[in-house]
Amino acid sequence: MGAIGRHLPQGTQERGKEIRTFMPRFGCINERRHQLHEVIRLSGMNIIINDSDHPLIIKVASIQQARMQVYFIDSEDYFHRKFILHDKDNAFYKDNDARSVFFNRGVLETVKKLGWAPDIIHCHGWMTALIAPYVKNVYKKHPIFSESKIILSLYDDHFNESFSTDLIPNIILDDLTEAQLPKMKDERSWLSWMKTAIDYSDGIIIGAKDVNKELLDYAEKSKLPVLPYQSEETYIDEFNKFYDRVLVNEEIAC
Repeated sequence: MGAIGRHLPQGTQERGKEIRTFMPRFGCINERRHQLHEVIRLSGMNIIINDSDHPLIIKVASIQQARMQVYFIDSEDYFHRKFILHDKDNAFYKDNDARSVFFNRGVLETVKKLGWAPDIIHCHGWMTALIAPYVKNVYKKHPIFSESKIILSLYDDHFNESFSTDLIPNIILDDLTEAQLPKMKDERSWLSWMKTAIDYSDGIIIGAKDVNKELLDYAEKSKLPVLPYQSEETYIDEFNKFYDRVLVNEEIAC
């Protein structure tokens, strides 16, 4: 099982599930404090985005109490800024879509190098959402991902800014063409981005109390199993049940 993002059900390891976690190495993360170190054998490849090469650097840290490793996708081009999505003047970074593309493809290429086939890839929020269309269109032919199920957690991470005019050229790759991204072709918004992710997912988890209403309606009208929002007391057990049911394609009442 793979987890990408936040709200990680740390108790699932005690329930017999192996977890590996991936996240961007944003500039606000203190490498010395968290004891990050580069994994040379995983680093070194380039991710090509819209005909531009970007070196991929992989760093790792451990969460000792959870007996879990966290892999950080790093890039001098995209993640060495002090801020995450907006600059010091609160302006939306114009390359946020390309930053997400780099992260998502970097995760998938790293998993290939690890040779570790995830039964479930659990994506948390918009930054991870392109994993779904990439796995279902580009990486599905690779034996590492041929059986992987995608679960997408929806959060209150909505923003109103538009992605760059290079959105489609930044995303497309091999079998993921403009034709597979109709919603993004029509609108370069957070909402179209998330609806696209839902279209290529196998299950949806409501990860916050105040998810965007239109997105929530879209998820609930899809034919996918949807797990309602869970409290801190219940979410670990409910996530585990949901994982198992998605793996066997069992219908889940919402």
